[in-house]
Amino acid sequence: MDTFIVTVPNALVRATLGELPSNVEVVEWDMSGPAPFARADMVIPPYLESPEGLKNLEGLDVALVQGLSLGYDGVADVLPAHMTFANAASVHETSTAEMTLALILASQRAIPEFVRAAQAGTWSPSWHQSLADRTVLLVGYGGVGRAIESRLVPFETTVVRLAHHERNDDRGRVYGRESLFELLPFADIVVVAVPLDEHTHHLVDADFLARMPDGGLLVNVSRGAVADTSALLAEAQSGRLRLALDVTDPEPLPDGHPLFALENVLISPHVGGMSSAAIPRIARLVHQQIERMQRGEEPLNVVLRT
Repeated sequence: MDTFIVTVPNALVRATLGELPSNVEVVEWDMSGPAPFARADMVIPPYLESPEGLKNLEGLDVALVQGLSLGYDGVADVLPAHMTFANAASVHETSTAEMTLALILASQRAIPEFVRAAQAGTWSPSWHQSLADRTVLLVGYGGVGRAIESRLVPFETTVVRLAHHERNDDRGRVYGRESLFELLPFADIVVVAVPLDEHTHHLVDADFLARMPDGGLLVNVSRGAVADTSALLAEAQSGRLRLALDVTDPEPLPDGHPLFALENVLISPHVGGMSSAAIPRIARLVHQQIERMQRGEEPLNVVLRT
């Protein structure tokens, strides 16, 4: 059997993959300079880094570029011609859904407030909103949205789903994007989990936020540029809305940015997918891709061909 060449960005990803078939050769390359090969069956770029390194694939014979993220914004602008790109669907949904619930619960039950009080050596009990009995609007109903919904339902919430197109499934109605502004005023919590593209850039703008009810919570676990940072800041500084952001624009958020100072804003540094749950799922996906490609089958999760 011919040698199957896989490139990994670092030793950590290599270790994540575990034991591979004997005919698989692994080459470490972080894509920051010229490739140490002319041909590869699978190239795995670094996780959560700029896609600019993909330009270094120019002139190489590459069968598949296997991203480690769900999002692939910016890839089409730099990926050389005649290449196939797959995203990491099935890898990060579990971790991101967990992080979403953590952000919601921490915000609803004022965990940061209690942490600050404890750090000051103060016992400071107070009443706060539950997650139970809240209406949660999921803006984006792909794999991440479905994983979030599955975790929200046991908390006795009312979950309203919104996707690009209206449809019905075994859980009921999924609203189309044209219903967004009608639904926002009735949502206690709005979770944004959409890919970043020309339709969703600054989807969360001043108009979007103005339609949310007073005291509402906006949670963004998609991409920072899905939201207009100036609009977020204005609403948060007014105290009318609360924010829980795993992603920001720019990213990383600069030291001293005014969003950091607001007690009604909870920020995590784009770590939604970064949990131990991602490790076996990365390995499983890459192993599946290798097996499929060696059998001459179409790779999973292909989202782009140039």
